Amino acid sequence: MFEKELIQKCIAQERQAQEMLYRKYADKMYNVCLAYAKDEDEACDVLQEGFIKVFRSLASYESAGSFEGWVRRIMVNTALASFQKRQREKEHLDTYHTFLDPVADNVLDSLHAEELIAMVNELPAKAGMVLKLFAIEGYDHREIAELMGTSEGTSRSQLNRARFLLRESMTRREGKMIPFPERGGEGKVAEG
Repeated sequence: MFEKELIQKCIAQERQAQEMLYRKYADKMYNVCLAYAKDEDEACDVLQEGFIKVFRSLASYESAGSFEGWVRRIMVNTALASFQKRQREKEHLDTYHTFLDPVADNVLDSLHAEELIAMVNELPAKAGMVLKLFAIEGYDHREIAELMGTSEGTSRSQLNRARFLLRESMTRREGKMIPFPERGGEGKVAEG
């Protein structure tokens, strides 16, 4: 089957043609993904995501240049997006780990789930929603921004605000004094 005909059948959602296209390019594209991924599992995930994008974008392929080059460009872009997401997650984890300290961990240990849920529900609506979407549902800031009709920066800001307010609430509950360098100083939470 000629490539052009195969592409047309894939656009028409013919599963057999999609499988043929996948088999034709999967090994080469896996090697491309592996070059950008941290391990084989991530390479498989990138390959899968990349082929989803290929099939969704086939109608926009304009036959300019090689089709294999077009597919490869999608795979590389998908791998780069995966890398950037991994970097953002690492930054979030680093921020989260520096945000928590042993005293705050002790406060968390003394809370019951119902108390923690009540504290989260007392947060301002937007901050609480972003915290729930991010921490419980696992959405990234782009997805949260789309869901809430805001920007990614607003989502990040609301998450930081929620974390700060939650931490402040937990430490007040325990009557602990903890410095909050996030506010740019050595401010303390009042006891009591």
